[in-house]
Amino acid sequence: MVASDRFPRVALLLISLLFLILGLLAGLARLNLHWPLAPPPLAVIHGPLMICGFLGTLISLERAVALGRWWGYAAPLITAVGTLSLVAGIPTKLAMILIVLGSLALVWIFVVVLLRHPALYTVTMSLGAVAWLVGNALWFGGVSIPQMVHWWIGFLILTIAGERLELSRLAAPFRHAISAFRIGLILFVAGLICASFLPLLGHRLAGLGMVTLVLWLARFDVARFTVHRVGLPRFIAFCLFAGYAWLGVGGSIWIFAVPTDVTGSFSFFTYDAMLHAILLGFVFSMIFAHAPIIFPSVAGRPLAFRSVFYVHVLLLHLSLAARIAGDLGGSFPLVRWAGLGNVAALAVFLGTNVFTMIVGQCEAKIAMRASVKTPGP
Repeated sequence: MVASDRFPRVALLLISLLFLILGLLAGLARLNLHWPLAPPPLAVIHGPLMICGFLGTLISLERAVALGRWWGYAAPLITAVGTLSLVAGIPTKLAMILIVLGSLALVWIFVVVLLRHPALYTVTMSLGAVAWLVGNALWFGGVSIPQMVHWWIGFLILTIAGERLELSRLAAPFRHAISAFRIGLILFVAGLICASFLPLLGHRLAGLGMVTLVLWLARFDVARFTVHRVGLPRFIAFCLFAGYAWLGVGGSIWIFAVPTDVTGSFSFFTYDAMLHAILLGFVFSMIFAHAPIIFPSVAGRPLAFRSVFYVHVLLLHLSLAARIAGDLGGSFPLVRWAGLGNVAALAVFLGTNVFTMIVGQCEAKIAMRASVKTPGP
């Protein structure tokens, strides 16, 4: 990797991590745990910071790196500029249109990918990019986040499901397995579309699609083989299966949740459980699993895996279980303090990965110097 190529990767990665930090502070503000760096106005953009700023920029960056074309970086760059505009207080509509354009650029990346590799997994990830574009367009058009957030969630689930399907090719799943994946995909996408018009039916269809995809992933994902290995492969498999379990919980909540009115709105506790079982339990388990691979590939720096990685994973799942219990029991104090535990888990995750990346870089330099000093035969 040349230096000129590495710089935009590292810069956009660091910006996406900045959005994660701001999003966590905004999340604390939403739970009435205000910090000096997280004034109450920041809480209003907690969702956009996490989904568009952090995850949208990071996923777009990953796709741009995989594409290998300079223009692919337009997607994460425009998204990052739009999110920075939100944080800076620049007129919201301008920031929104930039984020819409960033998601449109990601869709264009997948158009090129589909032309190169037309397959079910690329179609699935492409549908994820389209879901993000639709959600952003609705948001720009004035639809409130609770009424369109299922499109943002669809973006993440479809992207991850497509990536896992791509890797499952190594295990050569049977034809009926691919048919089962298609059924889950159709149910989920149909639910997303329906939820914009008939929220109750749409959420139940989408939830059924999630559960179907969970069963597929649990049965056919390559993680069922790698979990028997040691070190990083086992850690990745552990995170994946934990994430699938949370997606199953989230899908079940979507199936059985009852709205509070005819518009399809949910109570605070139901809404909190519906979102965070998926966005924290599922999505961040996937991030925890892939960060030891993605971060070094984007930054061009080695990362030394350590058993301490399990600390932030366990902290996240324990605190999230407490949060969902608080939601189901209607206890805001429990939700509040469990939310603080969620933030602590993600802070430990960031610190651990940065520290081990530094350690990995130092170890690589020491090994290089030792190889230079060691005389040849």
